[in-house]
Amino acid sequence: MTQTDLIHEQARCIAHEIRNHISICDVYTEIIRKQLANSGVENKSVTNALNCIGKSLKIISNTLTDLKSLDNLKLQNCDLRELLFQALEMSKVYVHDKQIKFTLDAPAECTVNIDENKFLACIVNLIKNAIESIDSTGEIKIELKQENNIANVRVSNDGKMIPEEKQTEIFKDGFTTKKTGSGLGLYICKNNLAQQNACLNLLESTPEQTVFEIKIPLA
Repeated sequence: MTQTDLIHEQARCIAHEIRNHISICDVYTEIIRKQLANSGVENKSVTNALNCIGKSLKIISNTLTDLKSLDNLKLQNCDLRELLFQALEMSKVYVHDKQIKFTLDAPAECTVNIDENKFLACIVNLIKNAIESIDSTGEIKIELKQENNIANVRVSNDGKMIPEEKQTEIFKDGFTTKKTGSGLGLYICKNNLAQQNACLNLLESTPEQTVFEIKIPLA
């Protein structure tokens, strides 16, 4: 057995074990939902948390599929406005004790042909990075506009700017400005979005604001 075969076999076994635990989380999520329903308890915060957990589990499961095949895009028509809302709700878990104002400006339904889970994971990553750039108090804006059959998504924050000399490097494999970063987040985002005919760029990073932009054709 070659080294490549060994790596593939190990990845397959690891994926299998992770999937088992994903199933456990999935089952217990549904048990909690049923217990709340049977008890007549309505709690929007808990329901939202369960929805976010369920969506995260789907993203993990979708990522594990990447270990099996290079041809794993599942393109479908999705409402980008709804995806941005989901991404924002999922990302709020990273806020912790910071005081951050979130603004989502997406006035109209916007249909694009994408891999829902991969696209959602990229938006969550951008929002997470924005949260981490803010020390204690700040604002994060997500804007969706449509122009000339192109959907334009901008994620901006007023946290620490990306050093000017590093702004051209941030999408490279392994490059990071964080002490504990892997340097994979933006690299994976840019590649995954490119596979979906979308383009991710750093529009600007100044002491006032940092703006990332995604452009993708309308369906």
